[in-house]
Amino acid sequence: MYKSLLIGFVLVGMNWTLGIGQPLPSIGLQEYQAGSYNGYTLFDPFFSTSVYLIDNCGNKIHEWTGNYFPAASVDLLENGHLMRTSNTAINSNPNFVFAGGGELIQELDWDSNLVWEFKYSDSLHRMHHDFKRLPNGHVIFPAWELKTREEAIAAGRDTTKLPDGVLWSETIVEVDPAMDSIVWQWHLWDHLIQDFDSTKNNYGIIKNHPELLDINLTGGQTLTGGANWLHVNTIDFNPMMNQILFSSPFISELFIIDHSTTTAQAAGHSGGNSLNGGDLLYRWGNPQNYDHGTAADQQLFGAHTVKWIPPGLPDAGKIMFFNNGPHLDGPYSSVDIINPPIDNYSLGQYIYIPGVAYGPSAAEWSYRSDPPTSLFSPILSSGQRLPNGNTLICSGANGRFFEVDTAGQIVWDYVNPVIHTGVMAQSDTVPVVNGLNANLVFRITRYGESYPGLANQDLTPSGKLEIEDVVIADCFIKTRRQELLRPITSIYPNPASDRLQLRLPENTLATLRLFDAMGREVFHQTVNHGDIEINVTHLPVGWYVLQIPGYQPQKVMISR
Repeated sequence: MYKSLLIGFVLVGMNWTLGIGQPLPSIGLQEYQAGSYNGYTLFDPFFSTSVYLIDNCGNKIHEWTGNYFPAASVDLLENGHLMRTSNTAINSNPNFVFAGGGELIQELDWDSNLVWEFKYSDSLHRMHHDFKRLPNGHVIFPAWELKTREEAIAAGRDTTKLPDGVLWSETIVEVDPAMDSIVWQWHLWDHLIQDFDSTKNNYGIIKNHPELLDINLTGGQTLTGGANWLHVNTIDFNPMMNQILFSSPFISELFIIDHSTTTAQAAGHSGGNSLNGGDLLYRWGNPQNYDHGTAADQQLFGAHTVKWIPPGLPDAGKIMFFNNGPHLDGPYSSVDIINPPIDNYSLGQYIYIPGVAYGPSAAEWSYRSDPPTSLFSPILSSGQRLPNGNTLICSGANGRFFEVDTAGQIVWDYVNPVIHTGVMAQSDTVPVVNGLNANLVFRITRYGESYPGLANQDLTPSGKLEIEDVVIADCFIKTRRQELLRPITSIYPNPASDRLQLRLPENTLATLRLFDAMGREVFHQTVNHGDIEINVTHLPVGWYVLQIPGYQPQKVMISR
């Protein structure tokens, strides 16, 4: 870790600007500003058997290799091991053929050696998409569960909504790696309602039972009632409330259930901390699904990476998600945050007023690009709140990763250079395969330099991930707008010990921002005159970056 930190400071002192006329990269690092949160970004290219860790400069820090393709999710554990879902092929299980389908959850050490794996793919089940490692070391994941035509009809499924002759329900499985066995399970099939067939046991008035799911819902890619009915693509765990969060992009809704139950209680409607068994405790995004509201009330549109924001981060405890779209007012995506209204924290119960949709009525925070349609990824994708308040976004459909600061300004931008044939060169154009960009990525995660899983690892950069055929400095703050920016004509002394002076044109209204090598803002001031003095006596020695709108970023050394 010390080595990586030292390298980080050295890199900060290197070239910070893109020279006039220098060719702009087509892949890899596109933009890097001082306000970016410093760390390492993990991603799993959709058509690759490798997993990559890069630094903010786009350098490859580490690569895990294997023989399997990703089944969407990957995570760097606190012990330095990699955990991922994987499969041998999308059609490896002929009973469940759909994107996101998996076979294995694997744990690999830093050197890609297999530590543990668990297979859950057979004639009746197939794990898919996501997983979550629990504090006790257990792992939870969603899985498809095959229901025959007869079983579906017995549960009240409309016979006109069974074009595939079967239905894939959802189950959530908890595995103990030490025992290599399932220790808890929840089945959606135990929590259904319908108003189609009054002869069935689960017949009822849907709007009176928001704790149950209507088996006759269709939406998204299942408008015709295809077998892959819900396509749950996210799972998360809240250890303080002992609850599980999951989401369905096909019916555009997120759900929370109680995890404190036994498996038997999870199959019923009572028991557990919430006293509601395995019923839905909270749902949000599309109230029409339980006969509340209208189409205008829909807030979720095929969302991905629906996660609680972890403790210690800005907006902790709230739920963030990538809202794929298209939205009601156009074809664009957004990253949103909601704050579910809790009624009783100790019981894990949420506020619900009969006849009124679960709140909130709208997102509490939202990022939309300018113009909104410049960010549109109808599939995949993620959002992550960072410790400095920034938001890391993966626009998965086009393999683009970018970070926005609290003002919504892009401070880091990167294009995945890994496709189905391997790593691309700078001059290459991302190809389209079967109508999709070949550099697809499901989700990305950034880990700070102090993350335990990075301790005592070799984090020496090994050069750019992509094949370079243009000469670019190893690391610099750069921007596609750089050629439009003016240099700061006078800044002295540099290095400085107690005072930093600079000169701008007279009557200049400007905002000065000084960032340290970790990307943290340490000074902020608005000025309206030409001669400016900044007191730096309180700042530690090291490299800093001065940013002024309209001017090229300037590196500054404080030395005593």
